[in-house]
Formats: sequence, structure tokens, C-alpha cells
Amino acid sequence: MKIINNKILPPKGYSAINLFTFVFTKDEKSLSKTLLYHEQIHSKQIKELVFVFFYLFYFVEFFIKLLVFRNWDKAYRNVSFEKEAYENQNNFNYIQSRKHFAWIKYL
Repeated sequence: MKIINNKILPPKGYSAINLFTFVFTKDEKSLSKTLLYHEQIHSKQIKELVFVFFYLFYFVEFFIKLLVFRNWDKAYRNVSFEKEAYENQNNFNYIQSRKHFAWIKYL
């Protein structure tokens, strides 16, 4: 996972965004250990779904949740990939014990 500082990504309201296992941030110094681990969990998810399928599943699930909740933040927080990452971002041993496709149980 490589961290890239830039002026464009992530969008306003977010500290980081993981694109193809590259973490984009506007201020690397603001990335906490917890947030970096959250992004590492996403990197595992991205790799196991061969990149393209991760984004396909993510966006389909997000838009379904957006229709259900009619709230951007609530839809985002309820995407299975995010639920797995948020629930385990403070367990710094999670990735070592994580089973493949663990995000499915958060659907």
C-alpha cells in the first residue's frame, strides 16, 4: 500500500481514499494508525476481488443502500466493505487472521 499526497483526492469530508491499493490523501500527517489500518483492510478486499470486482460490488451496493437510506453517509457506512473495515480497524491483528471474503458476512 503506497500513500500519495495530492491536492485533488480524497473528496471533501474524507481523510483518505484507497484506489487500487494506493491511498490518496491531502495531508499524510493527518493519517492515524487506525485510518491506515482501515485502508489496509480495503487493500486486502481489493486484491481478493481482483480490483475491478471490488469497485463494481462497492458501487452497486452503495447505490442500493443510498436508495434505501436516502442518506449519503448512512449508505457509505453500511456498505459491507466499510462495515468490515470500520469494525476491525482497531484490531491490528485482524488482517493476519482474516478469512478470504470476510466482507460477505457484513452484507
